[in-house]
Amino acid sequence: MSTNMSTKLETIGLAKTYRETPALLPTDLRVAAGEFLTLLGPSGSGKTTLLQMISGLVEPSAGQLLIDGRDATHEAPGKRGIGMVFQSYALFPHMTVWENVAYGLRMRKLPRAELAPAVDAALAMVKMQAFAQRLPAELSGGQQQRIALARCFAFRPSIILLDEPLGALDKKLREHMQLEIRRLHQELGATFIYVTHDQDEALTLSDRICLMNQARIEQIGTPTQLYDRPATRFAADFLGHSNLLDGIVERLPDGRVALRVGARLVPVGPSPDLPAAGNASLLVRPEAARLTSPEEGALAGTIREVVFLGADTRAIVSLGQGADAQSVPGGDAADFTVRCPRDLTPRVGDRVGLAWDHARATLLTR
Repeated sequence: MSTNMSTKLETIGLAKTYRETPALLPTDLRVAAGEFLTLLGPSGSGKTTLLQMISGLVEPSAGQLLIDGRDATHEAPGKRGIGMVFQSYALFPHMTVWENVAYGLRMRKLPRAELAPAVDAALAMVKMQAFAQRLPAELSGGQQQRIALARCFAFRPSIILLDEPLGALDKKLREHMQLEIRRLHQELGATFIYVTHDQDEALTLSDRICLMNQARIEQIGTPTQLYDRPATRFAADFLGHSNLLDGIVERLPDGRVALRVGARLVPVGPSPDLPAAGNASLLVRPEAARLTSPEEGALAGTIREVVFLGADTRAIVSLGQGADAQSVPGGDAADFTVRCPRDLTPRVGDRVGLAWDHARATLLTR
């Protein structure tokens, strides 16, 4: 996404409350023209509520929505120039594929001479021209989703909202459709706002991710920023596999920062903005860690489980004994996961050390 792109959509203090329960706290968000923004978060985080207020399906309790600089807060949904795609494909079962795609254009009173070329172009975009005369019941789930996309794209909206559109598909088909949606976004050049709870989907598709939690924005940034430098423990834990080591921050005499984990001081790299003391958690991704001898590692533990993943192997190391003991809520021993190359064959029961690239570790204080 170019940094020179103009703002396409902006929310200013947009909020929604049902009785006394906030579904979305006051939210400020800017989306650039042509951007692919994903609203990511668990159920109840406010992402669908935000999408529905942008679409006009839900009236906000407070705040303002701007589209192309104009106030669209109370504008009728049909006047916003927005297309929507849902998880339920909402295809008319008695209409052919061609008729389903044409339906929305007819509702918009597109001239008859322009109707057929627009439908044919939309079907070509999703590579479904050969299925134009079939009924939805004759299509697979992936094909039905393509038709739902074509119906949305046919009138060339400048903003497209997608609410978990791939949730009903199996894993392999979902991954294929992710690549298709990326291609379609590039072809259309429209602004896409995509809702999902699937972290892999968000990382694959997005220019930026807006991570939501408890009816507010937790963090917003590029996929790389959120994955490599999460701002909070929730962000670290929600995106990707995480090793989170809890300890106490200590400032060393040479100015470096370390985290006291059990009886060991674990260096965390240059961190001038961090407090000199206090509780914190160190995030280490499994792919940034490696197994060493117990003496060489920043921590040591015992391999509890080895999981074969095809391209590599995941070693799960228990830190439940000795100087490196860690615990998690409930009193169980903490685990540290390391992604190992396939030619490395760790064995359950081995005593190992744990090391990692300190530049790729992140210290979290909230």
